[in-house]
Amino acid sequence: MTLPPVACLFDLDGLLLDTEPFHGMGWRQAAAQFGGELSDEQLLQLRGRRRRDCAQQVDDWLPTPIGIDVLLAVQQPIVRALLPQAPAMPGAEGLVQHCWDHGIKTALVTSSSREAVAFKTSHHPWVESIKERIYGDDPQLAAGKPDPAPYLLAAKRLNVDPSDCWAFEDSNAGMQSAVAAGCRVWVLSNESQNDPLTQNPCRVESLEVVLDQLVNTSG
Repeated sequence: MTLPPVACLFDLDGLLLDTEPFHGMGWRQAAAQFGGELSDEQLLQLRGRRRRDCAQQVDDWLPTPIGIDVLLAVQQPIVRALLPQAPAMPGAEGLVQHCWDHGIKTALVTSSSREAVAFKTSHHPWVESIKERIYGDDPQLAAGKPDPAPYLLAAKRLNVDPSDCWAFEDSNAGMQSAVAAGCRVWVLSNESQNDPLTQNPCRVESLEVVLDQLVNTSG
């Protein structure tokens, strides 16, 4: 029998909130202003990473690099104008609520800055039940995703072993981070697996699938 998690660790962008299309739009439009054309594959490579790490990567892809601060000065206003439209991902609120109702510890493990998270979640008060938070600009964070540091820091602050945690991700960088930290990892993906309890990481098409598993393991 699979034991319930001691803690659930949640990514934010693309996992709890459907923000990734807007971030991608911002990077694509910003790059275009400097003669760059980003492919869908390149945009996927940016998912889950910290803002300045993404900017550095996009700058490297430009025909003539212009510097990450110049790039962010164009990209950020585009994204901020779009983010208030971002809805919750299907099943996200129910999953977080279940953890709250059953006393399962939670943490937000995001590459976004503290300020960015406050802005993105302002229309989603249910996210406030996740009190422990690892931000991309956390002063105690040694490195961002795909490094295991974010998830290791979250487990340390919750005073739990990473192997007793379920981590929820949607990006390759986030998945690599959580797996390397030793968590049980669920990846939101269009390619689900037949037996979600025997795979790590496990790909699921919807967070509702994970909620069902959590309900079953929590009794």
